[in-house]
Amino acid sequence: MSTSRIPAFHRMPVEERRRKLAGALDLSPADLETLGALHALPLEVADTMVENALGTFALPFGVALNFLVNGREHVIPMVVEEPSVIAAASSAALVARAAGGFVAEADPGTMIGQIQLVEVPDAAAAADRLGVARARLLAAAQDLTPGLCRRGAGPRDLEVRLVRTKRRGTMVVVHVLLDTGDAMGANAVNSLVEGLAPMVEEIAGGRACLRILSNLADRRLARAAVRIPFAALARAGFGGEEVAERMMWAYEFAAADPYRAATHNKGIMNGIDALAVATGNDWRALEAGAHAWACRGGSYTSLTTWDVEDGHLVGTIELPMAISTVGPLVQSHPCVGLALRIVNVARARELGGIMAAMRALATEGIQKGHMALHARAVSHAAGARGEKAEELRQRLVAAGEVKIDRARELLRALEARS
Repeated sequence: MSTSRIPAFHRMPVEERRRKLAGALDLSPADLETLGALHALPLEVADTMVENALGTFALPFGVALNFLVNGREHVIPMVVEEPSVIAAASSAALVARAAGGFVAEADPGTMIGQIQLVEVPDAAAAADRLGVARARLLAAAQDLTPGLCRRGAGPRDLEVRLVRTKRRGTMVVVHVLLDTGDAMGANAVNSLVEGLAPMVEEIAGGRACLRILSNLADRRLARAAVRIPFAALARAGFGGEEVAERMMWAYEFAAADPYRAATHNKGIMNGIDALAVATGNDWRALEAGAHAWACRGGSYTSLTTWDVEDGHLVGTIELPMAISTVGPLVQSHPCVGLALRIVNVARARELGGIMAAMRALATEGIQKGHMALHARAVSHAAGARGEKAEELRQRLVAAGEVKIDRARELLRALEARS
């Protein structure tokens, strides 16, 4: 695509947005039909995805604009119900764009499978035996994953950990590191550790209990960075240096206080989760990995770091990113395939880097923008339509009371006047 910058996109009617996006991304008539479908996920497909399916549940599918990542233009598909998330992502990307955009990268798709050994008579000796048998175990792991090995992925390493518990003594835990390529790889990892467990059990002399993937994918990290000159941070009423100072105070609060860090990181995950849902990825796994990673130093802290260097605000982020760009959902869910075409990536590592860049900058805080957008939904819920809906939205924002009861009261006054 030529550019992800489409001015006034949010002011256009929905049909015009679709036409603009189709032109920028060369979307087909079938793609536009998918975007406009009331039931984009056929019920027969939904029935194959989950148990006891009764229907489908729709959420807004939107796009964030202005993203420049590693010198490439990207429109970001997002599925999210919360007002201001897409607007905040687009606004932050516009600020970053003025400074050359984001630089991002992601590690190969190495996932961890855990084999828990209990009732081991001598844990230290068992760990030594497993270490000696490492090459033999890896060879067996390769035999268990022929498809991945043919594609250049497959088992990468084997590690042994001793985990001490309060009541049950010391257990031996074997980590099998498996490169799953462009797949998230949960099923492949679980199948591998199930198949390898009897051999591990025999060598260690204990009993294999859990054999399962870990969602703390700390061998599959994604990271992004941005360097913004103060001049690009200036906003109405705020100079660039003042914005940078506010950002630093906000960051240092989150870095030092877990109560603030929880909300700070939730804001980061707003964008990551929305892109994950749009592209058919497991956002619960991403959340679990991110929050566990935020505790790796012994206390819960910010996922981002910010600093000021030579008149620039410099931000970085690093977090686990176990995602996929292949698999049954990509093939069967029309919107997932469309989302991947919109974001214009084929490899999981590239998508992971873009996800890491999904974070927001703030000046006066998110509440002002959030409530302005929330007022639109409240106006609609109160029954306002057309011009009355916009007038009601403006009145709610001006009153500083964006509540459904107040909206109904104001709507009655508007209707009485007309």
